Amino acid sequence: MNFIEELKWRGLVQDITPSFEDEISNNIRVGYIGFDPTSDSLHIGSLVQLIILKHFQNYGHKPIILIGGATGMIGDPSGKSKERNLLSQEIINENIKSLKAQFSKFLNFDDAKNSAKILNNFDWCNKLNIIEFFRDFGKALTVNYMMSKDSVKKRLGIDSSDGMSFTEFTYQLFQAYDFYYLNENHDCSIQMGGSDQWGNITSGVELIRKKSGKKTNAMTCPLITKVDGTKFGKTEEGNVWLDKHKTSPYKFYQYWLNSSDEDSKKYIKIFTFESKEFIEKLIDQHLEAPHERILQKFIASELTKMVHTKKDLEKVLNASNILFSKNKDSTFSDIDEETFNQVFEGVPTNSITDEEYDKCSSIEELLKFSPLFKSKSDVFRSLKENSVSINKEKIDSNKDLSSIELIHNKYLVVQRGKKNYSLLVLN
Repeated sequence: MNFIEELKWRGLVQDITPSFEDEISNNIRVGYIGFDPTSDSLHIGSLVQLIILKHFQNYGHKPIILIGGATGMIGDPSGKSKERNLLSQEIINENIKSLKAQFSKFLNFDDAKNSAKILNNFDWCNKLNIIEFFRDFGKALTVNYMMSKDSVKKRLGIDSSDGMSFTEFTYQLFQAYDFYYLNENHDCSIQMGGSDQWGNITSGVELIRKKSGKKTNAMTCPLITKVDGTKFGKTEEGNVWLDKHKTSPYKFYQYWLNSSDEDSKKYIKIFTFESKEFIEKLIDQHLEAPHERILQKFIASELTKMVHTKKDLEKVLNASNILFSKNKDSTFSDIDEETFNQVFEGVPTNSITDEEYDKCSSIEELLKFSPLFKSKSDVFRSLKENSVSINKEKIDSNKDLSSIELIHNKYLVVQRGKKNYSLLVLN
């Protein structure tokens, strides 16, 4: 297969210019995707674009990552119902530093013939003379043409108080100029992106045609959706980030593990680099025993390794095995402290001093510190129902406190029923 055939069977092609396939099938090309530095981390929605660039490089082409250091200060209106809060140059520069480290996990930046390159459009946009820019390039795209784009039309249909500012309206022209600049200075003839970028991208194709007479090409991929209608890449806590400090490796792994069967059949094509034969065989195996969640486990493992590290994956798998194991020999103390905190992030937590802990003369007195119980009588009732565990071990009123081992010398995991957890932290 060639690059486009690869993307098509994976479901990663939505819009494409007519001559794209012919051009890229017979030549080594330079292509780019733009990323706005509106955060200090990419999220898994951006992962699709990185994977497309990786495929592009795998087929011998040269990928450019274009960071919107300039356009990030304007704000892309595509897919937005209101104008973004504009970021300062200082914040954007800090975000760019963080993003560069994430890009390096996916693309090859060594001295190979098709090594990837990271560019920042601030480097050329900050040198533009506003009068010359609008005279030389603003005249190339008519207002009628720019207003025909979906990103503009949708915003103009909104109540005037939340319409589109002139600042946002110019975004399309600046993105088109980026393509023109890369074409002139880096021999870049291809721009790719999400389907919400089609209007901006084709404006670049048009600008280059009018200014230099050259023929360039563009492609977009569909925006990823979930079969249940909820937004891809979102959890109750918000975005699923690629930065482990914003979304822990454990939470990242669990996000993919909890995917539906239908979504997983789509995700394994989109988010892994396995061959068509391997993927079709794995899907068949999954269909024979869907309860084993073969697809979900494979995707979660591959992406956790790709985005984080093999060591992070090993820690996550170890924690998961211990958390859901019925083996009494496996304890929470066998989970390293960093992963332990990731596992129990967000559960009700209460601090208890060493003095308070030492004064507890019974299980009931200890459990009253847990947020899971409203009162001492609530504790008694739960113990009588045999529904309380501490550190995975079922307990009753006769349990000797001295036999309870603290996890990493400071934690106790209190469980009520099957799904309700709380954490007691000694300090």
